[in-house]
Amino acid sequence: MFKAFGKVNALQDVNIQVSEGELFLILGPSGCGKTTALRVIAGFYKPDSGLLRFDGTTVNDVPPYRRNIGMVFQNYALWPHMSVYENVAFGLKMRKVATNDRVERVKRVLDLVKMREYADRFPNQLSGGQQQRIALARALVIEPTVLLLDEPLSNLDAKLRMEMRGEIRRIHKELGITTVYVTHDQSEALAIADRIAVMNIGRVAQIGEPREIYQNPQSSFVAGFMGESNTLSGQIRTINKATGTAIVDFEGNFTLEGHLPKDFSKYSTGDSVKCFIRVRSIFGNPPNGQKIQAKVMSLTYHGEEEYYELELPCGEILRALRFNPTGIPLSVGDTVTIPLPPANVKLLKEQE
Repeated sequence: MFKAFGKVNALQDVNIQVSEGELFLILGPSGCGKTTALRVIAGFYKPDSGLLRFDGTTVNDVPPYRRNIGMVFQNYALWPHMSVYENVAFGLKMRKVATNDRVERVKRVLDLVKMREYADRFPNQLSGGQQQRIALARALVIEPTVLLLDEPLSNLDAKLRMEMRGEIRRIHKELGITTVYVTHDQSEALAIADRIAVMNIGRVAQIGEPREIYQNPQSSFVAGFMGESNTLSGQIRTINKATGTAIVDFEGNFTLEGHLPKDFSKYSTGDSVKCFIRVRSIFGNPPNGQKIQAKVMSLTYHGEEEYYELELPCGEILRALRFNPTGIPLSVGDTVTIPLPPANVKLLKEQE
């Protein structure tokens, strides 16, 4: 699928298939095309080329109101002059659903989102989390074929976001509605999704289950975007085809063993590669296997966590996160020996 706005190519060669009943996340930074993709699905934008199909039926020319889509917008878009009940019932009223049926369906969906006792209140009398639940109820009450969520948690504080993640997952499991959810928040995507499509500059960089996306990124962009990582540049010395690993040389006679992508046939000795080492993966590994020495350059204490900057023998700085630090704390100037399994060092070519 392709979609442009003037000279800007918002979507390029986007090919995504969402299974029935799936909770599918489109993830990426601002400007990557994820909201454009959602609006194409909703019918607000028409693709310049390519086909959009629901259950095998092409819907490119079907207007939004005939697609049976439920949508939750980033700002919730609740009617301020209507009560909670009236906001939720609005879509049913427009569809001329009988009054008795309408009342029962609104009550049922308000029970689902745990907001029935607020039916007589107005949006300005609700918290952000409560407004989000009402926006979700309004989208669900029409019994949509597809539910679309556009950054629904972005206006909530951290505690409410965590709570609503669980609620959205619970409601999805209970109803089984095919759902497409857009976000820029990696942890949100990993916590909620059945599968994730990571987008970058209008293209899909990788599609997979959360664990696969996080543990086996297939491009430098995905590796750098999915979680906070250190990035080191080196050159492949040797490749072990049996284990899918390679030894990488750095300045100062420093080497690391890392893990290559699944398809590493295009990798050769002498290739320049980037090594991605997640900030969270440096401390707490089993003591056996590959070890590296580093000098503590700085540390910041955050109670349950400590953040470190560690200098490697090659002069590069590693950022590291240590959980639940106990015993004698490390100090600036200390030299530490850190186990670093090859699986925690992801190797990808410079240009990928």
